[in-house]
Amino acid sequence: MKDPADGTQTETELDGRIDPESGLPILAMPREGMPPLVDDDALLAECIEALGSGTGPVAIDTERAQSFRYSGRAYLLQLRRSGAGTWLIDPQAFEPGDGSVTDLGALREAIIDAEWIIHAASSDLPCLVELGLLPERLFDTELAGRLLGLPRVGLGPMTESYFGVHLLKEHSAADWSKRPLPADWVAYAALDVELLIELRALLWRQLHEEGKWAWAQQEFAHMIDSHRTPPDPPAEPWRHVNGLHTVHSRRGLALVREIWGERDRLAHDLDRAPGKILPDKAISELAGRITKESPEVPGMAQMDTIVGFKRRNARRYRGRWVAAATRVARMPESELPRLRVPHEGPSHQPRNWQRTNPDAWRRWQRVRPAMNRLAKALQVPPENLIAPETLRWLAWEPLEAVDAEHAAARLAAHGAREWQCRLCAPVLVAALGATPPADRD
Repeated sequence: MKDPADGTQTETELDGRIDPESGLPILAMPREGMPPLVDDDALLAECIEALGSGTGPVAIDTERAQSFRYSGRAYLLQLRRSGAGTWLIDPQAFEPGDGSVTDLGALREAIIDAEWIIHAASSDLPCLVELGLLPERLFDTELAGRLLGLPRVGLGPMTESYFGVHLLKEHSAADWSKRPLPADWVAYAALDVELLIELRALLWRQLHEEGKWAWAQQEFAHMIDSHRTPPDPPAEPWRHVNGLHTVHSRRGLALVREIWGERDRLAHDLDRAPGKILPDKAISELAGRITKESPEVPGMAQMDTIVGFKRRNARRYRGRWVAAATRVARMPESELPRLRVPHEGPSHQPRNWQRTNPDAWRRWQRVRPAMNRLAKALQVPPENLIAPETLRWLAWEPLEAVDAEHAAARLAAHGAREWQCRLCAPVLVAALGATPPADRD
């Protein structure tokens, strides 16, 4: 069996250091040495020409700064291809200056015919798409590892398992918007794509040997399709604040909404991560103090008792938080948000179905264990065999007919791929026709 995209090289640069935890040699330097940082038009043209002239698949990774910056944009782009070597592109250097992001469409055209190898593509594709980069063919090494039932699918553990070397990950949470980039950061970034082509070749062979290549192809195609258009933003994003479950009054929710809005506008203008300005926990803790027994909106004095509001950045904008609280105190009942948002379809907590939809609860008690058993037999994580939300939709309403055709149609209507429908539908039908087990979550 010959991989048509195989263009692997295996020599790596080690410097004699040993990782004390794994006992493996540390991968220290890219095999061609430290790559240059592409930050001017001449280097970019050279980079595009080299990658376009290379052979085989293209390994791609990005570095972001979401713990430090407002957006999830890429601040560094790493690419590697046989015959071209490794290239690091600084997207910031090519920003138009009008607030928009860099357009690397010319790079996409140069490598569009190649398969793109990305580890954990769901994390990287949004910021790649923002740069005008979307593959036509994809190989996600993390997703391949999941389909193969590997116990650990991080790039570091997979590198250790397949190549016997340790990949340093100490800069994974660094502020990649920082310039100039330290030399050890540049080496770290380059090494993230150093072995991706070789890893892809080994995973490709293993997927074929285990009869899972068709599954992987469908998953990779679905990953691409799901990123062709940006997702719709949530109608009320402030409801995703951590700790919102501790807020039990409409006026408390209004306080969350108003302070969240102030923080979001400020974070956008400053290009700072919102949590660096004011933590979610501080917002929900303050809002949670509004109760039936204590309906007054907290002011500055109560803010000063909460750790998050006492941080330097939060104190700097204290006037904004106080202004938000004042607006909420004066807000008529008609302008307060709903305590609960009506939810169509199954909730994310099936245990609540026992009260709200007992028939669905009984179906859930049959189908979930059946899918767990099938996943174990196939050596695939249950969430990769079938998405939990898709399984909830199957259980939520009865099928028109309990047969494989109707079960597969229900699964497909809620995002399941053909391989998932083919494997899961017969098992689900058998489960739905079985005697229900004793009620359990």
